[in-house]
Amino acid sequence: MLADLIFTTDLRMLVYSAALCLVLWMPYTLVAMGARGVGGVAGYPTGRYDDLPESAQRAQRAHANLVENLAPFAVLVLVAHVSGSANETTALGAQLFFWARVVQAAVHIAGVPWLRTFAFLAGWVGNLLIFWQILY
Repeated sequence: MLADLIFTTDLRMLVYSAALCLVLWMPYTLVAMGARGVGGVAGYPTGRYDDLPESAQRAQRAHANLVENLAPFAVLVLVAHVSGSANETTALGAQLFFWARVVQAAVHIAGVPWLRTFAFLAGWVGNLLIFWQILY
């Protein structure tokens, strides 16, 4: 497959992370549309999602958290790639980031506080692994 020849593990995990970010808005938006109607969501509603169930509010926060963390991850993966620093350690870091973000989103939406925090930290460690390979 052509993609196997072009994409490193690091780049593949970046694409998968972007795909996760592209779909993570759906749970809270669908709940909001069910509660407020399409017009109530498509316009510029006042307020936030305070009137929605806790799980929908957590889904919105999980999405926002991934948006905030995707940019540094992308920069690290791309710099490692273009600088020739990408290796088995950066691949491990990228895999750790992606799978930690999958777990973090799931447990955040489910409302599992400590596991959510550990998953976040695992993703952060993944970024550090890539960062250190770029510097050293």
